[in-house]
Amino acid sequence: MSDALGIAVVGCGTVGGGVVEALLRHRDRLAQRAGRPLQLRHIVVRDRHKPREPFVPRELLTDSLAPVLQDAAVQVVVELIGGTTAAREVVLSSLAAGKHVVTANKALLAEAGPDIFEAARRAERTVCFEAAVAGGVPIIRALGESLAANQITAIQGILNGTSNYILTAMAERGLPYAQALEEAQAHGYAEADPSLDVDGSDAAHKLAILAQIAFGVIARPQDITRQGIDQLHPMDIRFAQELGYTIKLLAEAWTRSDPQHPDGPRGVALHVAPVLLRHTDLLAQVRGAYNAIAVYGDIVGETLYQGPGAGRGPTTSSVLADLIDLAVGRAQRTFAAARLWSRADRGFVLDPPEQVQSRFYLRLLVADKPGVLADIARILAQHTISISSVVQHEAPEGDGEPVPLVIVTHYATTGHFLAAVEQINRLPTVATPAVYYSMGD
Repeated sequence: MSDALGIAVVGCGTVGGGVVEALLRHRDRLAQRAGRPLQLRHIVVRDRHKPREPFVPRELLTDSLAPVLQDAAVQVVVELIGGTTAAREVVLSSLAAGKHVVTANKALLAEAGPDIFEAARRAERTVCFEAAVAGGVPIIRALGESLAANQITAIQGILNGTSNYILTAMAERGLPYAQALEEAQAHGYAEADPSLDVDGSDAAHKLAILAQIAFGVIARPQDITRQGIDQLHPMDIRFAQELGYTIKLLAEAWTRSDPQHPDGPRGVALHVAPVLLRHTDLLAQVRGAYNAIAVYGDIVGETLYQGPGAGRGPTTSSVLADLIDLAVGRAQRTFAAARLWSRADRGFVLDPPEQVQSRFYLRLLVADKPGVLADIARILAQHTISISSVVQHEAPEGDGEPVPLVIVTHYATTGHFLAAVEQINRLPTVATPAVYYSMGD
């Protein structure tokens, strides 16, 4: 075999520990797959005196990045500390020192992708990041390599296992949100502070990365319309089921061409939100803490990728795949050709979210009196929105309490729909602000 690929791992937490263990335990298998040994030379940690798992070689521990940058035998730095401040410094310093980088840090790529990839090109080095989206699901390779002949037209993904676990528990076992979240935390699927998972931020970071690979658009997380599941009411899950739908937190990218300017740039709309999917939809059937991504290509049609989206094993698997690709030399060639996060024009621009067309689920709490539905229907019609179906259960006689009214619309632009909702909310017969979600076909 040829010379070893020298590796430094920065961070030895859950995932970093998994990478260290796999590099040591499976060194013969990895060397065979890579064509040369993968040699672990340094493990950078904050506290090298902290008790570690027994397989961690104490002699490789250091609390400074300097030995890594100065070691000419280190060719790859694996950044697994998370966050965007220290991690950015680790990545940029490693590239400047002539090291390739492997990272699982979706937030860093989503927020600083242009700077990092420009630095890599200047240094003639490679950044690999298969583990940054969907853990053990090889979606980065699928988009960048296997589907390279296609123009991607749409992406729909369940990209956050925590949210999917919570939604599964609420839908299948009737758990309230707080109890489902507590259960997810007990199983290790949710952090003590689950905000980034349940408010859609985590999925938005991952969608920004997928949108760059598929369309070449540079989308900052704040450019992506985002709505989480933390305000989802069990009532809406029940109504969705009654209508034949399942609610999933989806990260979606849809392309649109302008019929009046067919040769002009195509628009890409990006959003993360709960969406009602028909029970028969493949994504609707993804349960628990799994991730799944549906990708639509103009040649291949629809493809689906599913698997564990986070955790030690799945993320370690993707990190090791990147290391093997670097050892073989595949990653370097792919990186140079892809020109990710560059200013190269791929013919796509970000669409304003108001232009996106969808069917909508609209749930209102209204006074139980004549004319309420007529007032709402009139407002929808004023905004060119037609009604597909209405669900209103019979109220208890003489109760006097507001009753839920569910309306499913035909296709409408999001801007028109939101303007209608704003007007509906001002009706004196509407007790609380409207709840609404997009609906799949």
